[in-house]
Amino acid sequence: MGTLSDVSRATRSQEQSARRLPRLTQTCVPLTCEVEVLDEYGETRRIHIPNERPLTVFVDKRELVTLMTLGAAPELLVLGYLRNQRLVSAVDEVASITVDWDVSAAAVKTRGGIEALEQKTAHRVVTTGCGQGTVFGDLMSQIDEVQLPAAAQARIRQSTLHAMLEVMRQRDSIHRKAGSVHGCALFHNSELLMVVEDVGRHNAIDTIAGWMWMQGDGSRPVSGDDKTFYTTGRLTSEMVMKAAQMGVPIIVSRNGVTQMGHETATRLGMTLFGRAANRHFICYTGVERFDSEPERPPDRVVSG
Repeated sequence: MGTLSDVSRATRSQEQSARRLPRLTQTCVPLTCEVEVLDEYGETRRIHIPNERPLTVFVDKRELVTLMTLGAAPELLVLGYLRNQRLVSAVDEVASITVDWDVSAAAVKTRGGIEALEQKTAHRVVTTGCGQGTVFGDLMSQIDEVQLPAAAQARIRQSTLHAMLEVMRQRDSIHRKAGSVHGCALFHNSELLMVVEDVGRHNAIDTIAGWMWMQGDGSRPVSGDDKTFYTTGRLTSEMVMKAAQMGVPIIVSRNGVTQMGHETATRLGMTLFGRAANRHFICYTGVERFDSEPERPPDRVVSG
């Protein structure tokens, strides 16, 4: 009789097979390392910095792209990358993803190949994304295909927003330990479902997209209709489009929003919160989804 972990792995494998989910390796690598630095006081000390490493993705033995990543969840990153680049339309098109850090490579095996892969990857658009740098195709040309729930069905209360920000504030994060990373998270109300940190915000959102696909029923990902996406990074048009493709209508950022990000969210009917930290925020777009519970500003004391 196998150990509990053996039984769990066997059960998970059977469930994935029944749902036609891809087989994923579960690789682990150190996410930070120590280096010696000299500070402003002339003192030498040791601090942590994030480990950044290349991961070259091969699809059916053909080289696709090299991603720079921490390697926190590389299999999910690759799966989410394929999803958000629209190179695969359903999770059951992928048979397996095998990551081998000895050669810094991820081998993707599909069930039937990717149709017109060369055409799909021929058009590269330079972006502001850190840790990725280019995207395949023109996501904006597909904006009218995105269907998000109506405002009556997908909403967020101010108290829920505050609770989310408090959850993120209290996390023991890599950023707090070493800095130089972005974080993304997925919430259902104020419940944290998934969180990941990486060298780039695009890697982090792609990893969550991969996680959502693996939580689905095999033919479609877990629904984003009742979810809220959180990121520490700025909200560019591509970040907004990726969240929309994942079906998530509400985004919260600790940073701000670009003009194209604002226009894209407005066109899609999405709600964007920026400069969100502690109990402060700005609602840039989509106020129709927001149940505001205004707080009275503190009284100003005027002397003499």
